[in-house]
Amino acid sequence: MEQISKSEFKAHALQVLREIEKSGRSRVITDRGRPALEIKKLRQIKRDALETLRGTVIKFESPTDPVADDEWENG
Repeated sequence: MEQISKSEFKAHALQVLREIEKSGRSRVITDRGRPALEIKKLRQIKRDALETLRGTVIKFESPTDPVADDEWENG
């Protein structure tokens, strides 16, 4: 993984960010020679809405019962 000092990053931040965005390779920002930060491209996982909700219902009782007696309409 490529490393760059804070001062070098400050001087060339826009260029470094564009390279990361284009290549997808992350960069480590160092402070006095020690790794301090990692910058990497955001990878968003596009998932189906139902897949996102899968497994989130803890308890599901009587799904066909009306919410309230006066709100139930049959017909």
